[in-house]
Amino acid sequence: MATPPTSAPPAPELTGTQRLVRWAIVLLAGAVVLLWPRPAAVAPAGWRLLAIFVATVVGLIAQPVPMGAMAVLAITVAAITKTVTAQVALSAFAHPVIWLIVAAFLFARAVSSTGLGRRIAFLFVCRFGSSTLRLGYALAGADFVVSPFIPSDTARAGGIIFPIARSLAESYGSHPGETARRLGAYLMQCAYHVGCTTAAIFLTSMAANPLAAEFARKFAQVEITWLAWARASSLPAAISLLVLPWLIYRLDRPELTRTPEAAQLARRELKAMGPMTAREQRLVLVLLAVIAGWVAQPWHGLHPAVIAYGGVSLIVLFGVICWEDVLAERRAWDAFIWFGGLVMMADGLNATGVIRSFTDSLSAGLQGLSWLAALVLLVLAYTYVHYGFASMTAHITALYPPFLLLAVTGGAPGLLAALALAYFSNLNASLTHYGTGPAPIFFGSGYVPLVTWWRVGFLVVVFQLLVWLGVGLLWWRFLGLW
Repeated sequence: MATPPTSAPPAPELTGTQRLVRWAIVLLAGAVVLLWPRPAAVAPAGWRLLAIFVATVVGLIAQPVPMGAMAVLAITVAAITKTVTAQVALSAFAHPVIWLIVAAFLFARAVSSTGLGRRIAFLFVCRFGSSTLRLGYALAGADFVVSPFIPSDTARAGGIIFPIARSLAESYGSHPGETARRLGAYLMQCAYHVGCTTAAIFLTSMAANPLAAEFARKFAQVEITWLAWARASSLPAAISLLVLPWLIYRLDRPELTRTPEAAQLARRELKAMGPMTAREQRLVLVLLAVIAGWVAQPWHGLHPAVIAYGGVSLIVLFGVICWEDVLAERRAWDAFIWFGGLVMMADGLNATGVIRSFTDSLSAGLQGLSWLAALVLLVLAYTYVHYGFASMTAHITALYPPFLLLAVTGGAPGLLAALALAYFSNLNASLTHYGTGPAPIFFGSGYVPLVTWWRVGFLVVVFQLLVWLGVGLLWWRFLGLW
């Protein structure tokens, strides 16, 4: 089997015409907001900031330039137009949540560069790979184990799981086209939808999850710790992970049911990798210590970012990665920039009354409903509107704050509403073949026709809604969230 890359393949370069068209869409979005009648309750500076914010969100979707560059441009325009002061424009970069994201990306680099992620995946395949269904569970287990430390679903599912799934399919003669349903179509769909689920399980398993947590703190005045997030997700996530491989197996049944050679292939790969290196062993100890620190956060009171940087310090001191690796982890510093820009704009929109004005205008539609019915309807709307988004980050940035405020003003407990919307910020990506970074990788492999992808994705999200808003609500009641 081929050695998998440690990151997703780069997107194709845009032509000049494509870039101009995308920039035109971004500018048009901002201009529409500026020309729209401004509510009296919103200050002029707040309305200008809204125009910049909307243009930025559209830019995150259209991507005429990368996300970090779009955020830098938004910060610059906001400061040059005196919409915000220089101090406000750059204030969010001191927030510890941003540095937590950077640390998580550094852990991801260590897991990839040491080969620990591949080793874990092959261990699962070796142990559970005797049948097609068990192979699906093996990929799910591997994704789950590494998810707390790899905050990019693209790097995790696309960089570790996808190459292994593709190699397994090819080893059984399953290729795009006539033989796709032999094995490859099932593995691609299973790995992708499981990846959307593991992205929801931990605060650190998707880059924008801390963004949702930060919005929850600002707009609902609730603190979401790493432990609180994981504890609330644990039961519905366990059900999802236990059922999803079987459900996809039933929805698009593969032709091949037995895969005895998969375990042999995994053993050969593990033999080629050799015994666990000292770097891997030290990394495992550090990661376990970091997890323990996050779990114990309510008792020792240290911010999760402080614990994370204790772990980063140890993996550098122990030689797991070197300082050059820290500097070279461009995804970490890219996330640092776009996260800071988005948090700054969200703060400004809240302070100037823009978000409150928006939610006040929509709250009339929820009058007469109980807070629970209103929350369920908001989660449903928030989930299915993802058909219009190609990025979970853009979705959270644009819609999480107003939907959260609508839920809270309707009487829903802040922590319950914040977590429910945060979980479906990830789960909703199953809907389409463009809903998040790994989607084009798995769909682009050519194993699954578009109609099948959308049909299975729609049914998977229906299943997730039943689990997370059925069993999940009962579990959250047991935990005292409502």
